[in-house]
Amino acid sequence: MRLPVALVCGLHSEARKAVVERLLATVPGSVVLHHDLSTAVQGTVVRTVRDALGVQSTGETPLVNDCACCALREDLVPELERLADGGTTRLAIVELWDSVEPKAMAEVVAAHGGGRLAVTAVMTAVDPALLLPCLGNGDDLLDAGLAAAAGDQRTIADTWARQLEYAPVLAVVDSEEADDEDRALLAQLHPTARQVTLSGLELARAALAGFDVEAAAAAQHPACALLPQDADDCGVATYVWHRRRPFHPERLYQALEDLTCAAARSRGRFWLADRPDTLLAWDAAGGALCVESAGPWLASLPDAAWEMVPPVRRAAAALDWHPEHGDCCQHLVFTSPGLDRDGLEQLLESCLLTDAEYAAGREAWKRLPPAFDSLLEV
Repeated sequence: MRLPVALVCGLHSEARKAVVERLLATVPGSVVLHHDLSTAVQGTVVRTVRDALGVQSTGETPLVNDCACCALREDLVPELERLADGGTTRLAIVELWDSVEPKAMAEVVAAHGGGRLAVTAVMTAVDPALLLPCLGNGDDLLDAGLAAAAGDQRTIADTWARQLEYAPVLAVVDSEEADDEDRALLAQLHPTARQVTLSGLELARAALAGFDVEAAAAAQHPACALLPQDADDCGVATYVWHRRRPFHPERLYQALEDLTCAAARSRGRFWLADRPDTLLAWDAAGGALCVESAGPWLASLPDAAWEMVPPVRRAAAALDWHPEHGDCCQHLVFTSPGLDRDGLEQLLESCLLTDAEYAAGREAWKRLPPAFDSLLEV
């Protein structure tokens, strides 16, 4: 029988600790592993293993390639396997350090557990009152003392967004400061998540319910992400903008700052006229935007190459297929309190090709000024 492993993450450290303590108290035979990355600047990572009675062991592991997260990955699986071999642990709770993102850790445990480990949950601990402050914080993790390595270039906002949106379970703590707007924002940012509280046995059941690593990864991929739907509740709105015409690169580039700052969170996929075969990912939080190539649109691939594409990607493309453009499209989602839907729509529409530009065809599109080369490091 494989050892169940539950990953608990989140920048809301007090909420995360409360979730871990609740699991220790409600799941007999549970053990917590925690790697403290705050000592990484001194060249080591401190590991603590404890149960409901107290600390079982502590140890240090050296940095790997000057990367604290790499050291965590190298040390985590052997420690979990040791617990599995002991035969007395019912649940291994991995409390990830503040800025560690759960995706890589879940995939490492699933891939290298050797049949002795099973990831049964990935949950993000949330204090609803801190949701918007974290999502709007564009400070670098390094400046906040939360970086996982000296070269860590992530921000608080984008790290928190990925922690929140990857986990299928959100462990929500009681907060006197939280209001209906905070709860509406949480529901709209991750509408498919299962929200559990710390009362009763629901949290313990969620920790043992099971987790699909491949499905979680697919849900984050820009080509087939499970993006939120239109919503409007308690002053918080989600606006879904979907069009078939490509963007004019220069006009979109000039509008980037306004679009990035229009919402607390925006994400999706988009289509540039001068790069008609490239699927581009849009990821914005905290007033900062990340634009990346996510590979080709399926419409640009020869039929023979489709067999090499994961089924979930083919299914997503089929649902969104257009007779002329295939899966090429604009699909952007904006979520925020006080969202200006009409203003957003007007700005986005103004960035599309005009009728005359569109009619000129693909060869003419490719000759448009390549305004995104600097962002895409071409």
